[in-house]
Amino acid sequence: MKPDLFEAPDYYQLDDLLTEEHKMIRDAAREWVKRDVSPIIEEAAQKAEFPKSIIPGLASIGAFGPYIPEEYGGPGLDQISYGLIMQELERGDSGVRSTASVQSSLVMYPIWKYGSEEQKTKFLPKLASGEFMGSFGLTEPDHGSDPGSMVTRFKDAGDHVILNGAKLWISNSPFCDVAVVWAKDENNRIHGVIVERGMEGFTTPETHNKWSLRASATGELIFQDVKVPKANILPGRSGLGAPLSCLDSARFGIAWGAIGAAMDCYDTALRYAKERKQFGKPIAGFQLQQKKLAEMITEITKAQLLAWRLGVLREEGKATSAQISMAKRNNVEIAINIAREARQILGGMGITGEYSIMRHSMNLESVITYEGTHDIHLLITGLDITGENAFN
Repeated sequence: MKPDLFEAPDYYQLDDLLTEEHKMIRDAAREWVKRDVSPIIEEAAQKAEFPKSIIPGLASIGAFGPYIPEEYGGPGLDQISYGLIMQELERGDSGVRSTASVQSSLVMYPIWKYGSEEQKTKFLPKLASGEFMGSFGLTEPDHGSDPGSMVTRFKDAGDHVILNGAKLWISNSPFCDVAVVWAKDENNRIHGVIVERGMEGFTTPETHNKWSLRASATGELIFQDVKVPKANILPGRSGLGAPLSCLDSARFGIAWGAIGAAMDCYDTALRYAKERKQFGKPIAGFQLQQKKLAEMITEITKAQLLAWRLGVLREEGKATSAQISMAKRNNVEIAINIAREARQILGGMGITGEYSIMRHSMNLESVITYEGTHDIHLLITGLDITGENAFN
């Protein structure tokens, strides 16, 4: 295993915009990734296995619900801290960041925001510590970009409800202890329901043969007449806006995380270009390689500024869903482009597991699609600036 020599680029001295606490949190996450993720992640990806051994470490650096208040077991950090942790995790691997992002924004966030006090005290501390792992059930086999058409439903049965349906492309599902599932009641109103491992009729088959996010566990959530206590229904909010608000939090994390993947590809390519010699000099001395590297650092810097400003707005409660969509779409796009260009700089070595670039490139093919596809986010921006709905 090659040593992790990563050095984060900071061309516009963005560290000056961060507090000492921000830098301490980021640096702790960075060192943890170097020590506990980098040495094992290539083998995990090759084997298509999520390395469960890292779960306690993720909890220790505050990656599970960074903004969850301390009274519920969370670190009680701000939004920029959350973003910085996601950046460092995705620098290691998008699948590792996905695991933490789902746990934080799609499981802990809705319980914190919309759950009862009993639900918060029962689930949040165990999710924050990693004792419980969670998944989020919104996407269905026939309903992805149009989640409002979901067919998963529950009906009243006294002190409990009967849940039927299926969810697809669910991170963490194969080993989740709890799942926050979105389903329609008998009046077609969408509600969040906490389904627990062991409930009869609840199964979580794993999805195999992925070429992307290979170090992340993906699967299904299947419900066949599952009896769920009414005490497990999130009481604070119903309607499609509830799961979409969770996706806002997840997309915010992705906007930061994608920068991490881009930085890792850039740093790898820059170091390689300085060391690799052809025609009697380092390839970093050739114009076309400098063009690639200069464009990479430019796009990374723009993405860093976009994410930082979004973090400030989100912490102030001013960030709109459309602003978050713009950052997710832009930052993932620049990351996937940088991964492709970096691979070219490394030539044939770029496709091997000796370097991280090809793994990042494959992972980003998922990131550009999940939590709202590239095209859907473009239409969200279009709707916001024109007032015209182009979705249908």
